[in-house]
Amino acid sequence: MAAHNEFGKAGEQLAAEWLEQRGFQLISRNWKSGRYEVDIIACRKGILHLIEVKSRHDDLFGKPEDWVDRKKGMHLLSAGEVFQQRYPEWNQVQYDILSILFTPDGKRDFFFIEDVYWW
Repeated sequence: MAAHNEFGKAGEQLAAEWLEQRGFQLISRNWKSGRYEVDIIACRKGILHLIEVKSRHDDLFGKPEDWVDRKKGMHLLSAGEVFQQRYPEWNQVQYDILSILFTPDGKRDFFFIEDVYWW
């Protein structure tokens, strides 16, 4: 596996742990259907969360969350529609971004953006 893929998987693992520590129950990681994929699907307080995880070593080219553009957002929305068709019991759905920036001193800076909309 390429180094950037391993880094991405490590970021998703950190994200899953971070979410669980904040009361989220993980439903699925890397959920796939056809051409759609969602990094993390979780729930908290009866709300389904479809979460895009972005991690970066630095912010020289922007913050990790800046890399979730409209195209990626629309892809996530479409994946959510497919998920809801398969699991219609979820009537409250929210789309989120979890950004992880690894700082030069080795720390991890988490930034959770809830209820994101793209148009």
